[in-house]
This record gives sequence, C-alpha cells and structure tokens, in this order.
Amino acid sequence: MKRRLTASETLSITSMLFGLFFGAGNLIFPAYMGQAAGRNMLPALLGFLISGVGLPLLAVAALGVTHSDGLLALSSKVGKGYGYFFTCALYLTIGPFFAIPRCFTVPFETGVAAIIPPDVPPRLALFGFTLVFFALMLFFSLRPGKILVWVGKLLNPLFLLVFAWIMGTALLHPMGSVAAVTPAPEYAAAPLATGVLEGYNTMDALAGLAFGIVVVNVITSLGVEKPGDVAFCTVYSGAFACLLMAAIYAVTVVVGAQSRGVFPVAENGGAALSAIARYYFPGAGAYLFAAMIFFACLKTSVGLITSCSETFEGMFPGTLSYRQWAVVFSVASLAFANIGLTGIIKLSIPVLMMLYPLAMTLIILSLTEHFFHAEPLVYRLVTAFTLVCACVDFLAALPEGARRVLHTDGIVAFFGQILPFSRFGLGWVCPALLGFCLALALRYRHKKE
Repeated sequence: MKRRLTASETLSITSMLFGLFFGAGNLIFPAYMGQAAGRNMLPALLGFLISGVGLPLLAVAALGVTHSDGLLALSSKVGKGYGYFFTCALYLTIGPFFAIPRCFTVPFETGVAAIIPPDVPPRLALFGFTLVFFALMLFFSLRPGKILVWVGKLLNPLFLLVFAWIMGTALLHPMGSVAAVTPAPEYAAAPLATGVLEGYNTMDALAGLAFGIVVVNVITSLGVEKPGDVAFCTVYSGAFACLLMAAIYAVTVVVGAQSRGVFPVAENGGAALSAIARYYFPGAGAYLFAAMIFFACLKTSVGLITSCSETFEGMFPGTLSYRQWAVVFSVASLAFANIGLTGIIKLSIPVLMMLYPLAMTLIILSLTEHFFHAEPLVYRLVTAFTLVCACVDFLAALPEGARRVLHTDGIVAFFGQILPFSRFGLGWVCPALLGFCLALALRYRHKKE
C-alpha cells in the first residue's frame, strides 16, 4: 500500500487544485486591488493573501486532518440540521448561484466582447458564447473520473502559459512607478483590512471546503488509503497550490498598480487586465486576454460542477444521479449568468459576508478540536454566536434600497457600536471567542459536578 505520492502525482494534483481554485475572481479582484491600492499595495496584498490563500489552505487542511469525507460530515459536528443547511448554502453559493455564473460572464464581458465583430448583435454574441461555454463545461463535468487530466494536465497549463506571457511582458516593461500612485480612500485608511475583505470575493475559503474532498478522492484513487497518509498528501499538495496562487496574486497586484502610470482605476479588474493586455500586445492583446480568462474560468467551473454534483448526490441519495445533478447545476448556472457580471457581484457580497465568518470558525475549530476533544458544545456555541453576527454582516452588506425596505439600518448601527472590529467586517471575532470561552466554562463545570 502506498504511503506517499510520487513527485509526478503530487505535481499533477497541485496543478489540479490550483486550477480548481484559480478562476474569474482570482484574476479580476487582485488586478483591481493593485490599481486602487497604489503605493499601499503591500499591506493590501498581505490582507488579500490572508483571506485568499491562507484560509483556502486551512480549509483543505481541515478536511484532510480531521479525516472528514466531505463538508457535510465536517459541518455536522455543529448539528445534523446545521450541517445540511451550511453545506447546501455553501455549495449553491460557489456553484450555480454566484461563482459558476461569474465564470460565464467574466470571460465574455471582459475578454470575448472586445474581439467580436461590430456587426454581430451583442445579445446574439452572448447567447452563442454561453452555449459554447455551457457545452464545454458540461462535457468535462460529466466525466468526473478524468478531472485530474482535464484540469491538472490540460486546462491549467494552457492558462498558465498565456498568463506568464502577458504578465512577464508587463513586469519587464512597467507602465509606471507604484510609489507614485495615490491609493483610493479605503486603501489609504485601512489597506490591510480592505485587502482581507477583497479576498472574500474570490470565494476560495468556501471553495477549499468544497474542493478538499475532490483532492482526497483523487489521492485515494492513486493508491494512498490510510487516513493519516491521505491527510499528509492533501495538505502537502494544498500548500504547493496555495504558494503558486500567492505568487500569481502578487504579480497581478504589482502589474495592476503599475498600470496606473497609463490608465485610471478601471470599473473592475477584468477591464483593467484587458486594457493591460491590449497595451502590451496591440491587436493580439485582446485575443490573448480572452484566451487567458476563458481557460481560467472554464477549469474552475468544471471543478465546481463536479464537486457540487458529487456532494448533492451523496446528500440526497435516491433522488438524482451525478449526471442529472451536473445537468441541473449547469442549466441553473446558465440561467443566473443572464443577470450580468455587475449584478452577480452585487448579489453575492451580502451572502459572502454571512458565510465567511461561519466558514472561518468551522475551519479553525476543526484544526484545533484536539485541544477541546471535539466537544459538540464548543462547535455549537461558537457557531451560534458567530451566526448572529454573520446575519448582521449580511444585512449591512445589502444594497441601500433593500436596507431601507427592511428597516435594518438601526440593527446594523446598534451592533456596529457594540462589536469591536465591525467596521472592518470582523464583528464576529469577539462573539466567537466569547462563545468558545463560555462553552469551555460550561464543559469544565459539568465535569466538576
């Protein structure tokens, strides 16, 4: 029985995991952050790496170290009902509701639209593109046993090749000095905290909880079966994938900041990257960028459809098969993509502000459960305290019109005054610690009695 993967197998799994993680948001958000942060890009990048790299690695590690066979098993430590609620909410968020539709719209709006002949109606072009993307995504997703080949050995190397070509040229011939770029107000006031919140938008900490089981399944299929060995290989491959992500984030942020020497702050990171590609490669730049963003989004959408379908098939046995779930999620993603990129981002922010605190506390508790002997009371009280604050963060992130209709401004203002760090979106930290301490105190008292 194998205890470790070969170097070639580790490289393939690392490439696959990176390919699953690195999609639309991983390109557009760091590029925009670089432009907006300017000379404060280093603390902003550090914050982004904490939430965009550190948390995904811990999420993958949590599934490996606890020997959980999926997110449902991990989150059910809080309670069976909560496990189903959180698992469904997370997978639908990173699946057909937000992340996959974003994979549809980002390559079209930021890449393909720029190379479409002017005589082609935009709606017809969008319809044709989404059908092609849908067909490719479904083709790869209906063959989950080949995910290591599709993503790790085909789609991801193609993406990295184009990315290195564009970004390498930009680094060798910078547009301007980063030190001369004045940061936007939010990055001038709190660059580290703003970078952390910007990293939320990648959804990678949530994706880490989803993709971890995909990695575990691939590792066991390669002959590593003992739980401890699987955990080691999972964390080992995850660490290399996250290091690669961190390097690409750093390059993208730097290039984004340097571009301010020629361009103003773009509406979004996709527009910024498109402008950068066209600047360095006149004529061909638009095609290069379109190819890069297309491969980045396709490989991630394949991983998301695969993980969502496998999870829902296991959660609801006797309902739909894996292939049927894959078709359902693909069609739903196609429908939600019609909202458009801006609409998807606006709708996703409140949901992410609610799910991220719950995901972070679950990850931290899972990695440290041996200190409190995996006591269910600890999981439940920490999650209960965090859930209240997460709901407040959800209300605070709603559009102004929605807050006015729901009359939530008073609630948000009240909690904003009494909770430390709430203005940074971290109001859940102290209540979570309070829940942890209370659970330990109750456990100690119960033992003493």
